[in-house]
Amino acid sequence: MTILVTGATGFIGGALIAELAARGLTVRAAVRNPGTDVAGAAEIVAVGDLGAETDWTEAVAGCEAVVHLAGRAHVLKESGDPAPLFQAVNRVAARRLGEAARAAGVRRFVFVSSIGVHGLESGAGAISEASPVAPETPYAQSKADAERDLREICADGPMALTIVRPPLVYGPGARGNFARLVKLVQSGLPLPLGWVNNRRSMVGLETLVDFLALCLVHPAAANQAFVVADTEVTSTTELVRTLARLMEKRPLLLPVPASWMAAAARMAGRKSLAEGLFGDLVVDTAHARAALGWAPQCPQIAQLARMFSTR
Repeated sequence: MTILVTGATGFIGGALIAELAARGLTVRAAVRNPGTDVAGAAEIVAVGDLGAETDWTEAVAGCEAVVHLAGRAHVLKESGDPAPLFQAVNRVAARRLGEAARAAGVRRFVFVSSIGVHGLESGAGAISEASPVAPETPYAQSKADAERDLREICADGPMALTIVRPPLVYGPGARGNFARLVKLVQSGLPLPLGWVNNRRSMVGLETLVDFLALCLVHPAAANQAFVVADTEVTSTTELVRTLARLMEKRPLLLPVPASWMAAAARMAGRKSLAEGLFGDLVVDTAHARAALGWAPQCPQIAQLARMFSTR
């Protein structure tokens, strides 16, 4: 079984390729530039920048399955309106890949989307696959649009689509908001996060990679969408304290009401940051557990600890 993995040099892609190779599967890695080395990949194919002109023909030829991880999560502020770039990279390129994969006879297409297609918070309940699709950011909108396009491509054909919507992913080499939080904790600076009693789901890199590998082969994963997360739910304050302990730091957490900080962040135009630090986002993985017989194999604290064990 040959599996194409896009985003092969990324945080998730590299870990997934290593896991699939360890399971004895043949992996073809799609990269942007020729000459890129990807550990664990049996073959490497360069596809250039992602967009409407991306030619996936060579990449999908002879593959039985595809895991599409490549995409854009951030755009520099000075780039202006981020929506067109998100659409070009996350939606249009995904559609082009889906069309090429179907034409090449690919049987299973796993698309890694985002929990953000359901919005920025769960409120008092929990987000599941049945929750309304209500993206609030250009990034999440591009992922929701890509999901819809891929469903259309797979609707009447032999290629089965599996959509996976993770929340924040942490692990060695994590980027984005998690990396920024780690740096803040490591700095030892006072943090106004002492009174944040929110509830947040995350997913460890090991857990996510294990789930993606399962989705490639499990018959019940065909034409399904799944939300995926660790079993544990934590607060921002608890997470900061855990990270500090693992880094052998003493955090100085100022007891500032979370509502004040959230309001200040929203006034500054940082709504997504406010929700990420102070809002609730709980993920209900009951569907994955029931349909696939799946459950996280590694506790959250063990995965967090491994991030700092070699420092």
